[in-house]
Amino acid sequence: MAGQVDTSEFRKGLKIEVDGEPFEIVDFQHVKPGKGSAICRTTIRSLISGRQLQPTYKSGETFPRPDIEEKEMQFLYAQGDEFHFMDNKSYEQTFLNAVNLGEAKNFLKENIVASILFYNGKAIGVTLPNSVDLKVVKCDPGVRGDTVSGAQKPATLESGYTVNVPLFINEGDVLKIDTRDGKYLTRVATGG
Repeated sequence: MAGQVDTSEFRKGLKIEVDGEPFEIVDFQHVKPGKGSAICRTTIRSLISGRQLQPTYKSGETFPRPDIEEKEMQFLYAQGDEFHFMDNKSYEQTFLNAVNLGEAKNFLKENIVASILFYNGKAIGVTLPNSVDLKVVKCDPGVRGDTVSGAQKPATLESGYTVNVPLFINEGDVLKIDTRDGKYLTRVATGG
């Protein structure tokens, strides 16, 4: 993916290269002050280290596009801080550490298919589907008569992640969880 990107093309999720490191635009705002030329305030996140920066660029400034490739891979298992994935076509395996995965590690379960980001041939990140189905392994039973509107309780999922859920959710239920914000969406199946 060669070429240049101009500040006028900025959008959330766009990947640019700054000082030889790939970044993703988290937020941006074009500002036209009363005097002088227009500027672009941005919030960018490093795809390698996860650190966030808030640089300001002049309008019209250009950036190279990073050499990023995405591959559909299947999650196999976690071993310590390493999460192992396999390419379903070539059966080639790679791993990502917990830092590169970020919050995505909370939603991984065996056999889930995700897009792995590669920068210069090295795995640096993962993009999960917008939602995943995870089983509840631990939660307190709902108390009869506790009917406060919108009341919630914590539930621990099979991945180890804890999410707030409505009172009618029980252990063994399968829930649909939004991977973008980590919130409960709906109950998919009830436990037996």
